[in-house]
Amino acid sequence: PIAHKASKFCEEVLKDKNIESIRIESDFNKDEIEKSLFNLEFQPNIGIVLGGDGTFLKCADALADYDIPLLSINIGGNLGFLTQEKDFLIDKSFIEILEKEEYTIDLRNRLNCNIYISRTNHEKKIIKSYDALNDFYFKSIEDDVSPTNQIQIEIDNEKVNEYKGDGLIISTSTGSTAYSMAAGGPIVHPGVDAMIINPICPMSLASRPIVIPNTSKVIIKPVKKSKGAIKLWRDGSKCIAIKENYYCEITKGKPPCKLIKFKKSKNFYNTLIKKL
Repeated sequence: PIAHKASKFCEEVLKDKNIESIRIESDFNKDEIEKSLFNLEFQPNIGIVLGGDGTFLKCADALADYDIPLLSINIGGNLGFLTQEKDFLIDKSFIEILEKEEYTIDLRNRLNCNIYISRTNHEKKIIKSYDALNDFYFKSIEDDVSPTNQIQIEIDNEKVNEYKGDGLIISTSTGSTAYSMAAGGPIVHPGVDAMIINPICPMSLASRPIVIPNTSKVIIKPVKKSKGAIKLWRDGSKCIAIKENYYCEITKGKPPCKLIKFKKSKNFYNTLIKKL
């Protein structure tokens, strides 16, 4: 209800400036976005997201292929790493900041995950493809008796480790302050081009997070002797169960997400201090 009220307020502010806008509710899917944009005579110059980090992640995924810069304003009580303070909306200063171009556009790298089925003749067939701004992670399917699983990882065609534990997170620098941080991973500045590989509650004390270049190719395979099935998640949403003969190839995604950052807003370190 708060976001719904804020969206009407935002619409009126834009209308006063003779700026045309359309509103789409946050329980949308990609088809609704495409229908809305298809019926327009022009592509929007900007997407304004009213909600929290979770709403922004959903919008970033739906709008990624349209190359639209996104301004995310936090509507609610919590300060987000991906959102601007709601004061910019309440005092209507956001529109003046946009008009005066007192902002920067951060290009936030994304991850792409292709799921393949292994074949005996060394051919590979793609099953599904997903993109994520924050992270991909692998966890046991909830119905299994034990959450413990065993996952094999390769980096640039070299076998690195077999992680045994509750799962594995592959995150971007943007996603380093999300699930990966909660699981004990390092905080990485979003300007650093990196991937973070972080085991979730590993059974071996030698299993530690690894930060690698985001130009790397990461292969994830379920270990065949492991009894529990695992499921792929992206940015907090369920994707697909990874069967024994499947494997996942994770690389830097294209295109990046364009995030509008006001010059007057809190910087990364101030947000970090306030959140922690």
